[in-house]
Amino acid sequence: MTEPTLITTPFNARSTAAEVVAGIDLTGRRAVVTGAASGIGVETARALAGAGAEVTLAVRNTEAGDEVAEDIRATTGSKEVHVAPLDLADQGSVEAFTAAWDGPLHILVNNAGVMMSPETRTPEGWELQFATNHLGHFALATGLRPALAAAGRARVVALSSVGHLGSAVDFDDIDFVTRPYDPEIAYDQSKTANALFAVEAHRRWAGDGITVNAVHPGAILSNLTRHMDQEQLAGAIANGSYVFKTPEQGAATSVLVATSPRLEGVGGRYFEDCNEARRHVSGGPREGVADHALDPDAAARLWQVSLDRIAESKRRRTV
Repeated sequence: MTEPTLITTPFNARSTAAEVVAGIDLTGRRAVVTGAASGIGVETARALAGAGAEVTLAVRNTEAGDEVAEDIRATTGSKEVHVAPLDLADQGSVEAFTAAWDGPLHILVNNAGVMMSPETRTPEGWELQFATNHLGHFALATGLRPALAAAGRARVVALSSVGHLGSAVDFDDIDFVTRPYDPEIAYDQSKTANALFAVEAHRRWAGDGITVNAVHPGAILSNLTRHMDQEQLAGAIANGSYVFKTPEQGAATSVLVATSPRLEGVGGRYFEDCNEARRHVSGGPREGVADHALDPDAAARLWQVSLDRIAESKRRRTV
């Protein structure tokens, strides 16, 4: 079977968010960026604001968010940079955010995440990385669907990771109830879930003019790496096994997928280094997208599992 034609752009791994959005006018468009108080979320929000969008920073720490918002206003000249509380591990917080949103939403960047955290569970008993990285964003996006549909030609960007290569979603034990907890595998399956979300969301929502894609931003030294073994991380940097991007470069693929005219109507795909990724070759370089992350059957199954979990959480909170 031949691989479908991949979408290519003039940009690459070294391109910055400002470069990919140059010449694009987002005046009149509204955007939400989760986790925009640190790391690549800041630069994603800055690039969108710089292009004229009204941007809401959806963050756990609103004090940090206020500082970032002030900085973005100062560097872009935009007055339309707002801050709203959002804790993706707390379904009540997600529900409050979506209930408070008013009017259309043109761009949603599901950027926030937690990586390789110690074993932690939400009040529902969900493993924290899956709960935050996937279920929180799933509830956010589905809750905001009416706003996205009202916008016309809206775009959703789901941040995945090359880590998805390490694990499909284990539907028999998502929360590590019977298998030993492994922080890396837990992270990897949550990132596969992000890619599968893009596949099924685009299938379901394209008729409303909503396109959904997944991206791998690249390796960036940020708050996300705080749970990693720091000696191992330092060694990887020293021997060149990790080539790190700056936050501005790390935000580029998200911003490109959120704004580029080349992606009009395109969805259900996975991008890295500002271009659509090739299928990963087993045993080859650690790059590309795994078949298990684009599997439509797994995507549909995950969607139903996610709906069921969100509904059960809501029932528990309203009893």
